[in-house]
Amino acid sequence: MLKSAAMPLPVQDVERELTHTRRVRFEGYRRADGLWDIEAHLSDIKNHDYHLKTGVRRAGQPIHEMWLRLTIDRNLTILDAAASMDALPYPGGCDKITPAYRKLIGLSLARDFRKKVRELLGGTQGCTHLTEMLAGMPTAAIQTFAGEMKEERDDGRKPFQLDQCHALETTTETVKKWYPKWYRGKAA
Repeated sequence: MLKSAAMPLPVQDVERELTHTRRVRFEGYRRADGLWDIEAHLSDIKNHDYHLKTGVRRAGQPIHEMWLRLTIDRNLTILDAAASMDALPYPGGCDKITPAYRKLIGLSLARDFRKKVRELLGGTQGCTHLTEMLAGMPTAAIQTFAGEMKEERDDGRKPFQLDQCHALETTTETVKKWYPKWYRGKAA
């Protein structure tokens, strides 16, 4: 049986071979000017030679190597946006869309971001891979800010993360234990 990389999923009983690896990485940076950069990087790599209309990519050479950077303020408003491609399947085609990502300037990562991204860059208005990466940007920004801002706000509003996921729904035991002020009791 071929071994696969260690993973926390149940071991497969069927022999298998790795043929494709997609990696998406997000990094958040605090800038010296008080702003923040959230960067995303996507790569697609095959472990075998891959034939494209534009030529063969040898095993280990990226099919896609794409980057996005959003510069944001503390309110999660996008002040600048940049996209680039180091590897792409259709040179002279794919790379022409990168300037379109400047349309993101002025949007908020906190309010209807994913919906607005679909409107501005969905389908043929953008690159599928760059646009897919944008879906993770709000969460990456929030994680970048974690520890930089108080969880309990001085203005009396509930912490932003409550009612945003299963564990932190305000009727759960988790909220009762860790955020008792915001606990609403058992769901009906």
